[in-house]
Amino acid sequence: MADIELLSPPQGVKRALWRDFLARAGLAEEAVEQTVLLSEDGHVIATGSRQGNVLKCIAVEAGRQGEDLTAKVLTALRQEAFHAGLRHLFLYTKPENRALFSSLLFYPVAQTDHVLLMENQRDGIRRFLEALPAEPSSGPVGAAVMNCSPFTLGHRYLIETAAKDCGRLYVFVLSEESGPFPAADRLELVRRGTADLPNVTVLPTGPYLISHATFPTYFLQDREQAEELHCLLDIEIFLRCFVPKFSIVRRYVGTEPLSPLTKQYNDTLRAHLPTRGVEVVEVPRLERGGFPISASAVRAALKAGDWDRIRSLVPSATLAYLRSRKKEETP
Repeated sequence: MADIELLSPPQGVKRALWRDFLARAGLAEEAVEQTVLLSEDGHVIATGSRQGNVLKCIAVEAGRQGEDLTAKVLTALRQEAFHAGLRHLFLYTKPENRALFSSLLFYPVAQTDHVLLMENQRDGIRRFLEALPAEPSSGPVGAAVMNCSPFTLGHRYLIETAAKDCGRLYVFVLSEESGPFPAADRLELVRRGTADLPNVTVLPTGPYLISHATFPTYFLQDREQAEELHCLLDIEIFLRCFVPKFSIVRRYVGTEPLSPLTKQYNDTLRAHLPTRGVEVVEVPRLERGGFPISASAVRAALKAGDWDRIRSLVPSATLAYLRSRKKEETP
């Protein structure tokens, strides 16, 4: 009978055992919140972990496949996630593992040649999209996907420019809780900041347009390609699920002079979206004082307490929000 341990996360000797076991399975260690270890006589035979609502680092000792060890690991992780208040779970794996995890009641969301994303809710993404409104449009339908941490005049400029070019523009604001501003606040600030644009609809991404924070690399042989593989999976979800729901024919992005990763992402969008019928339109970044407006510049000014600079970079609704937060934080 295997011993089952739940670690939050593994430390010391247990971490070393876990790391070595993953290495023997050809997997790399990643940041995790919870780890399940199955052991016999002090020897690890299977493991799995959770970070947020993503299950990862799932492995079984060579030669022990077929003993339902993966099912035991997933059962323990699901029970732990349930007690943590998490009902909707995801896992990334190799496409060749689809049948295994399908038998354990995980359902495919999208896949590329190298990565498969699955969830524990049947038709979860379909039901999520059905709950979002598809508005009427008098012309081409466009989309922009943004984090908006926080919403700036640069974001507003891109949206306003794109909206003039479309009959309907959907702005999808990333729903993941990462960074200093809650997802609900970011979504609301974009809605307030674009309320005067009648053909703009602001919607959440839910957990489906995947962020860099959740995308794992532990099972990828060439981890230097992780950024490209993340982008390709994101593109597949966008094209297979969001594009047909909203009849999207254009995706708008801002030029990216500051972040090499975002520039690479835009380059990958340009290489792949047009082949599937979606035009990619780059909008030049709005500048102040010779520098592009960015959310990172706002966060830096906020840290420095430079309210004059903040005022030059954000709409009035964002400014009021930031002042309110600062007041709440001040003893």
